[in-house]
Amino acid sequence: MFKVNKANVWSRSLPALGVALAAITLIAGSLAPMGPAAGQAQAAEADSLPRVTQVLVAPPFLPEHEQVAAVGPRVVQVRLVIEEKSMVIDEDGTVIQAMTFNGSVPGPMIVVHEGDYVEVTLVNPEANAFEHNIDFHAATGALGGAALSHVFPGEEVVIRWKATKAGVFVYHCAPGGSMIPWHVVSGMNGAIMVLPRDGLTDRDGNALRYDRAYYIGEQDFYVPRDEDGRFKSFEDLGDSFADTLDVMRGLIPSHVVFNGSVGALTGDNALTAKVGETVLFIHSQANRDTRPHLIGGHGEYVWETGSFDDPPATDLETWFIRGGSAGAALYTFKQPGLYAYVNHNLIEAIELGAAAHVNVEGEWDDDLMVQVKAPAPIDGADAENW
Repeated sequence: MFKVNKANVWSRSLPALGVALAAITLIAGSLAPMGPAAGQAQAAEADSLPRVTQVLVAPPFLPEHEQVAAVGPRVVQVRLVIEEKSMVIDEDGTVIQAMTFNGSVPGPMIVVHEGDYVEVTLVNPEANAFEHNIDFHAATGALGGAALSHVFPGEEVVIRWKATKAGVFVYHCAPGGSMIPWHVVSGMNGAIMVLPRDGLTDRDGNALRYDRAYYIGEQDFYVPRDEDGRFKSFEDLGDSFADTLDVMRGLIPSHVVFNGSVGALTGDNALTAKVGETVLFIHSQANRDTRPHLIGGHGEYVWETGSFDDPPATDLETWFIRGGSAGAALYTFKQPGLYAYVNHNLIEAIELGAAAHVNVEGEWDDDLMVQVKAPAPIDGADAENW
C-alpha cells in the first residue's frame, strides 16, 4: 500500500510536489515563531469567550444554528476527521478512491456568525495513507490555515481563526503541488457559512429568513478508462494517482455530480419542502465554474459571489458560481410538485449527473399556471393552418 510518512514524504518521485511542500514548510515555519507575548496577546480575546461544540452533519443538511446571533461572539469548535475510502459514484457501480472530510463528499457544512472564532481539530487517522491539511477561503493568513494544519497519518492538529467576512466559502485540502488538485477532485472539499450577526437582509436592510436550508456540493471526478473504454478501479488510493492525474490534465471530467454521486439528491434522496416555505440553497464548487438553476422556480434573492456583505441580486433564472467558491440563493415555493435543481450546462446535468430534485407538498394555484387544454389530436381547422 502506498503510504506517506515523515521520513519519506512520498514514496514516488514527484519533484514539483517536493518543491511545493518545501515552500509550504518554510511558510509555516516563518509563521509559527510569533513569540510568546504576541501569541498570548492575540489569543486573549478568544480565550475569554464562551465555547460551543458544533455537531456537524452530512450534506445536504446543515448543523443546528441560529439565523440571528442571540449572544455575542463565541469560539465554535468543530472536528473534521479525514477518511480515505472507496466510493460508488454512479448507477453503473463505478468506484473511486476518494478523500473526504468526515466521510462525505462534500465535507460537512460549518455554520458560524461573523465575529465568531472557528476552532478546528483536524484528524488524520493512522489508517490513512496520505498527508493532509485544510485551507479555509473564509480565513485570513497562513494560506487559509493550510500552512499550519499539515497532518501525517496518526496525527491531529488544532487551528483557530476569526470569521471576519460574512458569506459562504469553500474549504479544501491543499497539501502542495499536484496533490492539491488531486485531493480536491477526489472529494476533499466542503463549505462554511458565516452569517451576519443580525441575519440575512435584502438590499434595503429588511430581514430575510429561511425555513429550510440545503447544501449542494458539486463535484467533478476524473475516472480513468481502460483500453476497452470501461472505467478503471484501483486497489488503493496511491495506485490511482498517476492515471487519474493524466485524466485531470485533460480538463474533461468523467462525472459532474451533486453530493458525491449520480442520484445522491434525486428519487428517494430528493430534497423536500412545502408551499409557502422559504428554502436557502447553498452551492459550492471547489474546482470548476457552474450555473445553478431551479427548474420551475427562481433565485428570488441570490448572493452569487457568496458575500453576504453585498446586496443580493433578485429574481434570477440562473446564477453563476465561480470555481473555488460558493454561493447562496433563497426561494419561496409557490406551487407543489417536483422541481429540478440543476447545473444548467445541461450536458453535465443530464449526462454526467449534476442534478437534484425537490419534492414540494401543498395546494396547486391555478392563477400561477393552468393547463387550458389537455393534449388532443390537432383539429381540422388548426391542421389547415400548419
